[in-house]
Amino acid sequence: MKLWIMLFNCFIITFLITSSHAKAPVNNNKSSYCLPNQSCWPTPKEWEQLNKKINGHLIKARNYLSPCIEDPKSNGCKNTLEEIKNPFYLETQPTATQSTGWFEAWDSEISPYIVAAKTAQEIAHAVKFARKHHIKLVVKGTGHDYLGRSNAPDSLLVWTHHMREIQFQKHFVPNGCSANHKGIPAVTAEAGTRWIEAYKEVTVNQGRYVQGGGCTSVGVAGGFIQGGGFGSFSKKYGTGAGGILEAEVIIADGSILIANECQNQDLYWALKGGGGGTYGIVSRVTLETHELPATFGALTGSITAKTEQDFKNLIDYFIIFYRERLHNEYWGEQVILGPDNKMELALVFQGMSKTQVDRLWQPFKTWLSQKPEHYQFTINSLVLPARKFWDYDYLSKNLPDHIVIDKRKNIPYPEFWWTGNQSEVSIFLTHYQSGYLPYTLFQEKFSNKLSNALFEASRLTKLSLHFNKGLAGASQQAIERQRKTSMNPSVLDAAALITIIGGQQYVFPKLPEHKPDLDKARFSAKQAKKAMKLISALNPDSGTYGNEADYNLENWQRALWGSNYEKLLQIKHHYDPENLFNCHHCVGSE
Repeated sequence: MKLWIMLFNCFIITFLITSSHAKAPVNNNKSSYCLPNQSCWPTPKEWEQLNKKINGHLIKARNYLSPCIEDPKSNGCKNTLEEIKNPFYLETQPTATQSTGWFEAWDSEISPYIVAAKTAQEIAHAVKFARKHHIKLVVKGTGHDYLGRSNAPDSLLVWTHHMREIQFQKHFVPNGCSANHKGIPAVTAEAGTRWIEAYKEVTVNQGRYVQGGGCTSVGVAGGFIQGGGFGSFSKKYGTGAGGILEAEVIIADGSILIANECQNQDLYWALKGGGGGTYGIVSRVTLETHELPATFGALTGSITAKTEQDFKNLIDYFIIFYRERLHNEYWGEQVILGPDNKMELALVFQGMSKTQVDRLWQPFKTWLSQKPEHYQFTINSLVLPARKFWDYDYLSKNLPDHIVIDKRKNIPYPEFWWTGNQSEVSIFLTHYQSGYLPYTLFQEKFSNKLSNALFEASRLTKLSLHFNKGLAGASQQAIERQRKTSMNPSVLDAAALITIIGGQQYVFPKLPEHKPDLDKARFSAKQAKKAMKLISALNPDSGTYGNEADYNLENWQRALWGSNYEKLLQIKHHYDPENLFNCHHCVGSE
C-alpha cells in the first residue's frame, strides 16, 4: 500500500502546478552594504588573508547551473538537470537552494565568496570580516528557506554543510549550570547536521525520539528550529524550538557564546522561535530527547464527493469528527481540500495500534459507506515499530515505494527522502499563504463558519490543514515547553495551520529554456490570495508560522511573533546593534 506518498514533507505539495517570475532579493537596503564594484570591497590580498585564517576554506563561487548557462544542449547540462532532482545533491552545492525563487519576490542569487566552515572559530572569522568590510552576510546549511534568506547577491556566504558531528548524551547538563542540575538524555548536533542523521542516531541507534522536521534533508540547527520547528508529532512532543537545551552562537562581534537556561538566557529565549539568521549564527545545538512510543503510523485516503453540496457536507462532518476524535496528542499532519471536490487524508499518529486506529475511524467510514451515491473513498492505515520509522534498512526492504534513495556514488551512508518530498525539490514558488486556525473555530458555535470558509476557499485553489502545526489539544508537556519559547503565543490556541501553496518544479528564471509561465503564475497567486482572505476573515489576528509565511505578509511583526516582538527586538539590538544579521521579515529588519 502506497500510504506515505504524500506524507512527511518539508511542506506538502497541495498546490496548482504553476510558475513564476522573480525579482532580485528585496530583503534589505543594499546601500548599507559594500558592493564588489566599490573601493570598500576587500582586495584580493584581504580575501587571501581571510582564507588563511579559515584554514583554506574560502571558495570562489561557481553557479551550480553553469553547465546549462554555458551550453544548454551539453551532456553536462543534461546531467545537472537530473542531479537537481536530488535534495541531498543540492546541499552539496554551495550556490544552490532547495527552492529556486518566488514569484515577484526573490531569485536564487549567488554569493561571490563562500566560507565552507568546519568550526565555530572559522565562522567567527567570517563574521568579523563581513562586519569590518560592511559586506552583506548570509548563512546556509541546507538551503530550505522558502523566503530566500539563505542567499543574496554581493554577499559573503557562511556555509555550514560540512559541520556534521552529532553526539548522544545520556545525562546532559547545560554549561554553566550548577552541579546538582539534573542531567537528561539529549543530542548535540553541529550546524550542518540534517534530520536524517539526527533520527538515525537518536531513534534508530538509541531508541529515543527528538522533535524535528518531517523532511529528512532539512538541517537541525538552522532556521527551521530557530523559527519554531514543527514536526509530524508536534501535538505530542511540541516544537523543535521547545526542545532546545543549549546553543553555541557566534554573535555580531565575532564572540562565541553559549546560550542556555543558566547563561545568556535572553539570547537563549530568542533562539527558541525568534527566527534564524537574526541574533547570530548557531554552530551547535543541543536538543532534548524523549521516550519512544511503541508505534508510529500513517493514515491516508481519498474521498471524492459527487456534487459541491456533498463536498460541503463532507467538510461539515469532518470538522465534527476532528473535534471529537482527532483533537489530541496522537494525531498530526494534514487534510487537503480541492476544487475537484476531493478531500485527501495524509495523517500520522503515534502510540496507537492498527486495531485502535481502524476502530477510531470506523464511524467516519460508515458515514461515507451509507452514502454510496454521494461519495467514493479509500482509507487505509499502516503501523510500524517507532524505532524503524527512519531505519533505512527496514524501509528499503519493507516499504521501498515510500522512500527515494540517494544513488550517488561515494556517499558515506545511505540517504533517503520520503517519496512525497520529490515534488518539492527545485520548486519555484508562486505563492505561500498561511495562517493559524484557532480551536474555537472548530467548536460547535463557530464550526459552520469555518466549514463555509473552507468550502468557498477550496473553490479557488487547493488548501491544506496541518493539524500538527498548532498546539491546541497537545500534550501538557508540549504546552509547557512551548510557553518557554519566543514563538507567537497564538500557536497555543491554534488547532491547525492552513497553507495554500503554489509553484512550478524545475524552472529557473535565468535559464532561457527553463523559464516559468508568468501568466499562470500570476493567476494562481491571485486565486491563493482570494482564498486566504476568506479564511483570514474568520480571525484576522490569529497570526501565522514564520517559517511558512507569505513573503508579502502585512503587519508581519505582529503576525509572526505577536506580543513577543518588542522583547525580541530589544534582544536583537543588544546582541547585534549594527544589524549585521539582516534578512527578510526577520526581527529588526524594518
